[in-house]
Amino acid sequence: MAIHEVSQGLQYQGPDERLVYTITTTNWEAAPTSPTVVAYDENGHVDVTSAGGATGSGVFPSNSPSASGDVITLDLLRDLVAGHTYRIEVKFTVSTNIWECFFRVKCEG
Repeated sequence: MAIHEVSQGLQYQGPDERLVYTITTTNWEAAPTSPTVVAYDENGHVDVTSAGGATGSGVFPSNSPSASGDVITLDLLRDLVAGHTYRIEVKFTVSTNIWECFFRVKCEG
């Protein structure tokens, strides 16, 4: 399976912000299904999807991404720790192919 960084590159988010990110899969495949997300704190490469982050409850506590057309919508990314960088990996299925892309978010504040 290939891992591809999204074209927007590094994103920036404050520790008190809660932002929804979207991925458009048109460059890879159309009509993605079954999206899943894993978030890693690059300061130690720790999975902080559902545990960790600033509050301990994870940066995606509900973690239920959805797909519509060629767009995958993630839940609110929240409770980031200032000075940390996060790698957000998004896996999705098209037909029998499984794709994975990622983007990084730097928390400044």
